[in-house]
Amino acid sequence: MKKVLYWVMGEKAGRTIVGTWNWLWGIPVESGGKIAIGTAEESLRSMQESVQKLATAVSTQVAAYQRAKTKYEEKVREMQTVERQAITAQRNGNDEAARMAMAKVIQTEQILPQLESQVKQAEQFVNASKDKLNRERMKLEAYKTDMQNMKDMAEINEALGAISKVNNDLSIDSARSQFDQAKNAVEKRNLEQQALAELSENPQERLQAELENMTVDDEVSRRLQMLDDSNNKQLPPN
Repeated sequence: MKKVLYWVMGEKAGRTIVGTWNWLWGIPVESGGKIAIGTAEESLRSMQESVQKLATAVSTQVAAYQRAKTKYEEKVREMQTVERQAITAQRNGNDEAARMAMAKVIQTEQILPQLESQVKQAEQFVNASKDKLNRERMKLEAYKTDMQNMKDMAEINEALGAISKVNNDLSIDSARSQFDQAKNAVEKRNLEQQALAELSENPQERLQAELENMTVDDEVSRRLQMLDDSNNKQLPPN
């Protein structure tokens, strides 16, 4: 299929059209998007050129048909004129002129059916070409719409790609995970240090220290009470 298309359209135009077909059927032209857009644009330009050439060919056909139709109508009018001339010559008694005119009428009558058939055939060809041109123009407009939609889609994809790149660059999830890991490590280290401190402390020594602290506190309280009692005794009665 590709070889036939390249042979008909030329290698460059054929390649771009195949690229567009691949895109339309979901076969990526490349992994990104810019080359695909360029391929589609080149294909669209080729289609526009082809439609323009078809329009030129149809206009040539129409012009040829109009000339043939005009020539046929001229022949019909010419035959009618000669026929009137034959009638007039006969009425005027000019038999020779009447016979010559009638002979020309007969010759024209013999060729008119062929001319009429050719004109009708040309008309059919022209109408068929016009219909084809209209269909191709409609297809071209549809491709133009697809082209615009594809450009819009490519812009959206590019925007989404930029968003994805920003998210990847920020690496928020990764940073959050690292923070949580660091926090857990600090908390784990703190628990380990607390456990180590508790395990390294001698319960007996701790109890002895608490007893000594209690003894000192009791002695301090006793001394303060003695000072308070002594002060009360020295105060004169009211």
